[in-house]
Amino acid sequence: MTYRKILFIDRDGCLIEEPEDEQVDSLEKFRLMPGVIPALLRLKQAGYRFVMVSNQDGLGTASFPEEHFRGPHELLQQILGSQGIEFDAEHIDPSLPEDNSPNRKPGVGMLLEYLRDPDMDRERSAVIGDRETDMQLATNMGLAGLRVGPDGMAWSEVAGRLLDQPRTARVERRTNETAISVSVNLDADKPIGNHTGIGFFDHMLDQLAAHGGFSLELKCEGDLHIDEHHTVEDCALALGEALDRALGDRRGIGRYGFTLPMDESLANVAIDLSGRPVFELHGEFPRESVGGLHTEMVGHFFASLAQKLRCAIHITLVGDNTHHLVEACFKGVGRALRPALAKGEGGTPSTKGML
Repeated sequence: MTYRKILFIDRDGCLIEEPEDEQVDSLEKFRLMPGVIPALLRLKQAGYRFVMVSNQDGLGTASFPEEHFRGPHELLQQILGSQGIEFDAEHIDPSLPEDNSPNRKPGVGMLLEYLRDPDMDRERSAVIGDRETDMQLATNMGLAGLRVGPDGMAWSEVAGRLLDQPRTARVERRTNETAISVSVNLDADKPIGNHTGIGFFDHMLDQLAAHGGFSLELKCEGDLHIDEHHTVEDCALALGEALDRALGDRRGIGRYGFTLPMDESLANVAIDLSGRPVFELHGEFPRESVGGLHTEMVGHFFASLAQKLRCAIHITLVGDNTHHLVEACFKGVGRALRPALAKGEGGTPSTKGML
């Protein structure tokens, strides 16, 4: 699942400067906000989509004729469009404060379709405006609010705040068999702390994160009185979902990762964060279990991880020591993930234009 990052942007005082009479009703009053075009271009390159949300008091009445609004607005559309900046939608509310319209900011009446959209990335979407009503709208939508203008930030700071934030995610998974919470940060290498009730499995998860170069905190209470199957499987599913969410739309990532020798054992690992789940394991473990973890669960863990992370994982094993073979798998997948998760400056690493 690729979640959409959406910015809900005010018009007057945000995209264009707001005159003293608080109404941009002529071309003479029209001025773009400083730095708005470079910032929007950066955000577009990063995969953000734009929705305009603006209160225009009395639009269409004698106090604010439609023709007074259209000239400046069409000029704004023309200038932004010439730079390749377009809005998915424009929500313009003409009501007055005394109308108490649910469509007027900070009311969310015009934006219910977005609030109902399960594909909107709520962790990275935001409301951008210059007034307190915009910040209240952000609160009402459960999104971050970024204020621009004299009482807030410059547009360059807005873009930096959105694009430089760490790639994090938290997932809670509850079933009749397990209760799991997992947090990841792809742009930090600590803390790392995993508690599943299976000491050797905790050690393997520590290795996966440490060699993958990301922070991982995972806690699981599972039905270990039966066996470790549900714990290992559900931890993999929760971890894969968290990594997938943290990756967002996957723009700028390395995508691929390779290699890991572990003493006499060797694990050759290849990973592709392609959006398509596949797992292949070639090789055998000499023993049925190590440290309370059945070796048949190793392949099942990575198959479940690939399913939720939406990636291809290929592992080829050679060696005689089961402990080292299992550890080589987890370390090798971590090392292969490190360059694949790495964030660069480029766009989507695919000629398709999406992963």
